[in-house]
Amino acid sequence: MTPNPKLENDFPWWLLIVAGTGIWLFYEVWANAEYSAVMATLSRGIWITIMVSVVGYAGACLLGLALAVGCLSRFLILRQMCRLYIEVMRGVPIIVLLLYVAFVLAPLGVAGINAVLEPLGADPVRTRDFPLLWRAVLALVLAYAAFLAEIFRAGLQAVDEGQVEAAKALGLNGWQRFRHITFPQAFRMILPPLGNDFVAMVKDSSLVSVLGVGDITQLAKVTAAGNFKYFETYNVAALIYLTMTIGLSLLLRRLERRLKAREER
Repeated sequence: MTPNPKLENDFPWWLLIVAGTGIWLFYEVWANAEYSAVMATLSRGIWITIMVSVVGYAGACLLGLALAVGCLSRFLILRQMCRLYIEVMRGVPIIVLLLYVAFVLAPLGVAGINAVLEPLGADPVRTRDFPLLWRAVLALVLAYAAFLAEIFRAGLQAVDEGQVEAAKALGLNGWQRFRHITFPQAFRMILPPLGNDFVAMVKDSSLVSVLGVGDITQLAKVTAAGNFKYFETYNVAALIYLTMTIGLSLLLRRLERRLKAREER
């Protein structure tokens, strides 16, 4: 479908509305003592949210890319194992996976480590030594890797086979073809869905609050339970998340435009 230049050149009135509303809301937060107190409390969870989102997404990208390559492998067993992982993980709700990793998989992993350490005479590892924060990050990595694997697989398969054949004719081995030919072209094509999933990761990072991790959502729950100002508290929490997600969306759109302009040169 040919893109409509009129649609691409639309003035972003929506952005003016969002920016104006955001400025007004932040002014209200600054001017109102109750909102200011809530903002001061919730702002302590911003870095936890950012860390969970960035680390979780980076790990999910690495695991998702490995799964995508495995799905395209010439080995049947590897293809089937990767497909099994993807289908199972996509069928489990993220909140259930969070609880499973935190209270089932983590203790099993610690028990396995202790089974190795015990014959060596080393001190046993306790389950509580595995922080809930990192259990939550691990769960997000395992969940999002399954979705990202499908994005990577579609991008890798969309690369023109003729270019791969030409790279073979030039004597490039499999890793060189992947690094210089296949992956760069696939990455440019899948950047929009990858960006969308990163924004979704920022929002889904709020699920770690079910484990008591001190992110924005958890601090909002604790604050509202203490001051009983649910309206003010959750308004501020929503404002913080909207600022983060809309800001990320704008940055990703700008990156897409720059990459597109570079290709057209």
